[in-house]
Amino acid sequence: MDGVFVPNISFGFPVLKTIQKHAKKTIDVHLMIVDPDRYVQQFKDAGADYLTVHLEACTHLHRSIQNIKNTGMKAGVALNPHSSVKLLEDTIADIDLVCIMSVNPGFGGQKFIENTYHKVSTLKEMIVKSGSKALIEIDGGVDLNNYTKLLQAGADVLVAGNTVFSSADPKSTIKQLKTV
Repeated sequence: MDGVFVPNISFGFPVLKTIQKHAKKTIDVHLMIVDPDRYVQQFKDAGADYLTVHLEACTHLHRSIQNIKNTGMKAGVALNPHSSVKLLEDTIADIDLVCIMSVNPGFGGQKFIENTYHKVSTLKEMIVKSGSKALIEIDGGVDLNNYTKLLQAGADVLVAGNTVFSSADPKSTIKQLKTV
């Protein structure tokens, strides 16, 4: 987060490089910044496996996707709540992951936007129809009340930050989220 595309700021390359040295799992970086193309190689060098850019931040989305893939990373595209998944029809075959924002990006703890279920099922149909292998990721407001319905709608990856980090027993919460 750069404080421009979204009204908050988060960590950058030095923290990612440190995390990468100890990581045993895939590193999935979601950029909420303007002009993400400037930093693609730097995120690759810092250890990212997946790099997700916002459709709304890319003037030439196809070029951005190809730029990411040419470094050897998997390319993800995030959509803000107001953006239609149909905007990805021309690029879905090239995308490895679609991140549907189910809250307005920038701050944790927001209320889940119910239209997300419809977006997920519409996107899943588009992926199947095109033969794409893209994963569907949901970011924002994912909790113990909606995760099952999101998976049933077609989601593959759930980001449940606030649900886990605000839990009295994070390990138990993670275990429950993995039960489906």
